[in-house]
Amino acid sequence: MTHIPVAGPYASSAGTRAAAQAACVAVDTIPDDRLELGRLAIGLRLADYVELIKPRIAAMALLTVVVGYTLGGGTWNAAALCQVLLGIGLVAAASGAWNQLIERRTDGLMARTANRPLPTGRLQPGEVALFGGACAAVGLSLLFFTVNATTAFLAALTLLLYVGAYTPLKKYTALSTAVGAIPGALPPVLGWAASGAELGWGAFSLFAVLFVWQFPHFLAIAWLYRGDYQAAGLRMLPGGNETAGDRPRSFAGLLACGYAAVLVPVSLLPGEVALAGGPYRIAALLLSLGYLAAAVRFVVHESRETARGLLYSSLVYLPTLLAVLTWDHLRLLS
Repeated sequence: MTHIPVAGPYASSAGTRAAAQAACVAVDTIPDDRLELGRLAIGLRLADYVELIKPRIAAMALLTVVVGYTLGGGTWNAAALCQVLLGIGLVAAASGAWNQLIERRTDGLMARTANRPLPTGRLQPGEVALFGGACAAVGLSLLFFTVNATTAFLAALTLLLYVGAYTPLKKYTALSTAVGAIPGALPPVLGWAASGAELGWGAFSLFAVLFVWQFPHFLAIAWLYRGDYQAAGLRMLPGGNETAGDRPRSFAGLLACGYAAVLVPVSLLPGEVALAGGPYRIAALLLSLGYLAAAVRFVVHESRETARGLLYSSLVYLPTLLAVLTWDHLRLLS
């Protein structure tokens, strides 16, 4: 260990030498501390970039890509599937980054998003724009050159609609939800196209299920956070972001019920185009009726509890439906 003694005019005295030894500094511990701080700073910065790409949304999107790839007849080659998921995942990361870049000011006005990397200044707009651009360029190039042009085109369309249409429209109209539901329903179609299958009724049935499923899901979220959205000037609820007892809230609940009711026959479409058989039809009917029941409960007794119940129901519905669909499809093939 290296010590730095305390020198002075009485350094030769025994008492002063003892005091100097007691006050010495262990300088060889400083580099270790700095290294630990550096590691911590890198970890925090990486965490900010992970938050930037909205990992939970990206993970759900990639799950539906795998389902579309499987139902389209894609060969389960690990390297080929990884190329597909990496390319689409990078485009999804670009979508999340540019979405937060555009919404950085409104995010700073909402309690649930105020601590995101851009509103807090932990990341700067320039670096986020560059990060999003790099992810988009690499992801689309990877899809174009290693998968196929159709998948690359659909991924670019998804990115354009999400960032260029849905995100800015949130300030002006609640119809932005309908616009945003289009890129939200495209990931299984991307997987289908990546499998090499032609786009047809099978791909459309997957798109239709995801498109309709999103409306009760988004309406529940918009109702729960209507105060935040109103403070930020975002129009997410049809009729406005009014508080309890106002009619637009009831209209939002009725709209959620309407879409949940439409989802009942729409969820049966994959069975009608021979992607699945009887077990899927039964599961789809039961799941869709359960989703509808949660929407009815919400509109009859509007509260945070019933809105959360509808939201949780939506989060159970989709992965369960897709899991049963994939299993039943593979059962028929075997």
